[in-house]
Amino acid sequence: MTNIENNLTTEQCRERIDYLAQFMLPERLATLRRALENRTDYMTLLAENMFHPQNASALVRHCEAFGVQNLHTVQTLCKFNPNVDIVRGTDKWIDIHHHASTADALAHLKSEGYRIIATTPHRESCTPESFDVTKGKFAIVMGTEKTGISDEVMAAADEFLRIPMCGMVESLNVSACAAIIVYMLSERMRHEVEGWQLTDEQQTKTLYKWLVETVKDAKPLLKRGGFL
Repeated sequence: MTNIENNLTTEQCRERIDYLAQFMLPERLATLRRALENRTDYMTLLAENMFHPQNASALVRHCEAFGVQNLHTVQTLCKFNPNVDIVRGTDKWIDIHHHASTADALAHLKSEGYRIIATTPHRESCTPESFDVTKGKFAIVMGTEKTGISDEVMAAADEFLRIPMCGMVESLNVSACAAIIVYMLSERMRHEVEGWQLTDEQQTKTLYKWLVETVKDAKPLLKRGGFL
């Protein structure tokens, strides 16, 4: 959406939602509202210099599937470039935020009140079962495929998270690791944390964005209705 639309008030978004809802089947709108009820920004992901399109695509799909609304990326070494054939449109349902550097991403997340949780098999800290989801919002940092998280993230991390292995393999690939962590922690969050959902304002603004993305000719329709 444009900067003007991003600055709309909640009430203005509601007016536009009511208008665009005329051009959508009620069952489809109900599906979107149900999805929003399970969306969260209590937890988020930060992908640091992920260079395989397949892994970038998997992170997008994991976030969408398990209701994580915001995905953050750092692209100082390589572009975060999901494969459209794998993502299959799921990227329009979540918000992807690109940061100029790891320092910028960490500073932004900390300013938003997130704990920085670095995933690594090399630090003894917590597991998806023992991690305390109730202590406050958290951002799970996934590192680059070959070397993992950067020293900068290691130094800034509030906690470290690992998936215990009982075989000869030391670690899983990024996609598999993210799937396990996002699923387990999002499930635990929903059972153990109060207020994990998006606020009413966030849900309204997100729903408006979704309608603009999915209603055919939404922009011309809004203009015709006197909203643009």
